Amino acid sequence: MSVSPFDSYQLGPWSLKNRIVMAPMTRSRAIGGVPNELMAKYYAQRASAGLIVTEATSSSPNGMGYARIPGIYSDEQVTGWKLVTDAVHEKGGTIVLQVFHTGRVSHPLNMPKGARVLAPSEIVSPTEMWTDEQQMQPQPVPEAMSLDDIRTAVNEYRTAAKNAVAAGFDGLEIHSANGYLINQFINTQSNHRTDEYGGSIENRSRFLLEVVDAVTSEIGANKTGVRISPHGVFNTMDQYDGLTEDYEYIVERLSDKGIAYLHHIRAKFMGAPQVPSDVDARMKAKFNGTFIINGGYERESMIAALENGDTDLVAIGKPFISNPDLVERYKNNSSIAPFHTNSFYTPGEEGYTDYPHLQEMPN
Repeated sequence: MSVSPFDSYQLGPWSLKNRIVMAPMTRSRAIGGVPNELMAKYYAQRASAGLIVTEATSSSPNGMGYARIPGIYSDEQVTGWKLVTDAVHEKGGTIVLQVFHTGRVSHPLNMPKGARVLAPSEIVSPTEMWTDEQQMQPQPVPEAMSLDDIRTAVNEYRTAAKNAVAAGFDGLEIHSANGYLINQFINTQSNHRTDEYGGSIENRSRFLLEVVDAVTSEIGANKTGVRISPHGVFNTMDQYDGLTEDYEYIVERLSDKGIAYLHHIRAKFMGAPQVPSDVDARMKAKFNGTFIINGGYERESMIAALENGDTDLVAIGKPFISNPDLVERYKNNSSIAPFHTNSFYTPGEEGYTDYPHLQEMPN
């Protein structure tokens, strides 16, 4: 039977109206780290997606490494996110919160007073980062996390899950990709530990699996997803021998835990060299739940991936920025509006909530 992107889909307890996922995308509109009415408008405009995954949201003051990203650790942030979830639900949408911790990908000027730049090991990410106060700045050498720091971070994810429920989210996605804290534990470039969180893949994946246990204990495995980026090189992650096999181990463990979905980023799309051609299929084969794939898909490639059985759902990123009615445009094979990269991370409405729906455009 042929599968269409516009077919409904049952994902755990969620009845999705189509198989198109709005991928998580940092937009840097959370002034002071608190979600707001502008963000509620942005997400509600895109509620026709079968599933919305929010921008990466910090579980901790220590994870607020970028300028103007949101958190989920304070009452004020929970109240702000409730504006978003109410607006999306009023439009009939389903929305999950993507939670992360930036780890070493941070700068103190972007973080609350007293926050610390933490990582598995004292290994700097050799890139610069934007700060609103002093523009581009080199990232500092992080502190290597103690065992107490690790336990605290795991519990912060647990609290984030509890807060996500209070904020009205339908579920939660754990961000284990793109060079952030969980990925930093997994990758041998950024993890030189010699204790139970370093060395073997069983040890390097321990933090992720403890976070999964913490989150699922709060909200249930059937409302929890995980995002991974095997072979990803974003934020100066390195590839290494045995990496694919490491991720097969991780995906098997995630499958054993019964989580709702695995969200897999095609690393080749993000510029990773020498990615094995079968890595997508190998990850899917190891996972028993819903498989979501992301990375450069457009209308025709999305349709082909679903018809071929390569994936259950397809996550689309940048086209959703400039096309709030992207699902309708895809369904009618209408024109796709271009996005403006210079406003991806700037504050305010421009390049955020001012992209028109197709029927609003001049003839």
